[in-house]
Amino acid sequence: MWNYTDKVKDHFLNPRNVGDIEDASGKGEVGSLACGDALTLTFKLGADGRIEDAKFKTFGCASAIASSSALTEMVKGLTLEEAEKITNEDIAEYLGGLPKEKMHCSVMGREALEAAIANYKGVPIPMAQGELVCECFGVTDLEIRRAIQESNLKTVEEVTNFTKAGGGCENCHDRIQELILEVRKEGREEDKAEEAPKRLTNIQKIKLIEDVLEREIRPALRKDGGDIELIDVDGDFIMVSLRGACVSCVASQTTLKEYVEKKLREQVLDTLIVEEVKK
Repeated sequence: MWNYTDKVKDHFLNPRNVGDIEDASGKGEVGSLACGDALTLTFKLGADGRIEDAKFKTFGCASAIASSSALTEMVKGLTLEEAEKITNEDIAEYLGGLPKEKMHCSVMGREALEAAIANYKGVPIPMAQGELVCECFGVTDLEIRRAIQESNLKTVEEVTNFTKAGGGCENCHDRIQELILEVRKEGREEDKAEEAPKRLTNIQKIKLIEDVLEREIRPALRKDGGDIELIDVDGDFIMVSLRGACVSCVASQTTLKEYVEKKLREQVLDTLIVEEVKK
């Protein structure tokens, strides 16, 4: 037996906003009776451009009814732009969580909302434009890719829990596995790109160094009667000359390494090395 939260039970036993809006601004229909789950969502926009009413009709389990009921409560008062940002994870979180095997119910709610907004705008449903992967439940590669990315899915079973894809004849399992590998590979490549060190031209590097010196380092040194001058930049080596009280200070090398070099590494490039040029 599924372990449902009190909020899921409440929205199942006392569903909000059941029915149809006759003069609806948008209407979305997803799923089918043959697949075991079907949802019709309608909404009405007010004069202020916000959703003033939303209703649903669901054929499905307790999670499907609860997710649909919760969604209609969540969207009221939102603009379409705000409503478009609602994810299936948001719906599940609103309900205090759903059993992993029932996460597809929250996905169905999100897709119904997307379909209703697309209907209002007169455009195709975004997720329906992809390659049909699961014929049993009518799930496209775009739906599967999004579920994998957003919910960090790693197995075919997890994809089935979230999208129902692969839950019928299982002929699409190999294709689902391919999509998992593709999406996770793309994610790793994006992570590597983000982790790659900054590549600066010498002019960019000098400009950033001068900016940090003028904005932070020189004012701090001048408070104690000292100063610093940039002499040259050769790759990662920064040649500077100390001025004023810093010249005779016994802690000048500590200042160079623990303050000047540290600041420049933090704000310009973490491979920089500061060296003093005696004048």
